Amino acid sequence: MKIVSTVAEVREYVKTWKKQNKSVGLVPTMGYLHEGHGSLITKAREQNDKVVVSIFVNPMQFGPKEDLESYPRDLDKDAAFCEELGADLIFHPEPEEMYHKGFSSFVDMTVLTEELCGLSRPVHFRGVCTVVSKLFNIVTPDRAYFGEKDAQQLAVIRHMADDLNMDIEIVGCPIIREEDGLAKSSRNTYLSKEERQAALILSKAVRLAKEMMENGEKDCLKIISAMKELIEAEPLARIDYVKIVDQLTMQQVEIIDRPVLCAIAVYIGKTRLIDNVYAG
Repeated sequence: MKIVSTVAEVREYVKTWKKQNKSVGLVPTMGYLHEGHGSLITKAREQNDKVVVSIFVNPMQFGPKEDLESYPRDLDKDAAFCEELGADLIFHPEPEEMYHKGFSSFVDMTVLTEELCGLSRPVHFRGVCTVVSKLFNIVTPDRAYFGEKDAQQLAVIRHMADDLNMDIEIVGCPIIREEDGLAKSSRNTYLSKEERQAALILSKAVRLAKEMMENGEKDCLKIISAMKELIEAEPLARIDYVKIVDQLTMQQVEIIDRPVLCAIAVYIGKTRLIDNVYAG
């Protein structure tokens, strides 16, 4: 496995592989990899001849008061993890490599980015769409892999690829959870022991929603109210949002009469965590 830091190096490797008729899978990450990322790399390994993992903490998708500087980083650990799972190449650029002096071109989106995380993090998806489109242009993969934990991001990237006629298959992979149900996240490392226990309220809330929907409840307000009541009973939890939206448009629905996503964002102490469940 190789680690490279420049666009030119990535393109040289991919050009060689494609001359050999090798398929290429891309797993875009911000690093500090865990088993959730591992499931993406494993799926990419199964479906492609070559696998590229990008590790780049993208400053463009962080707001001014968010955790860009404190976001966890450990390239040595990430590299060992990728190599063990069979990745062929890690692309680990510096911000200056991705955004040269005078950079002023962006990829933006409406509708899908106006709810959920897009509402509470207004610059986030502009940064996501821009960096992912750059990675697609740099790596030119046949397939790209994203986790369903970031369900809105997955929907946005699928829509972007379709809108912009990108010849890439977008593959979504299920949420990977800890044994007690907490969705794996790089931000879980921020949690104290007490906060880690309190964070279980997220998975309990989405499990409650799933049970209510499976038992035939169609009224979104009733489901959301039950979830909020459960979360608010946890003293360390503060709700950012609890919403049920259309899976395709990410717009809120009142009655479950189509495939929906029930998504939540909750602060546990100072750490913002997300979770979700699909239905329909």
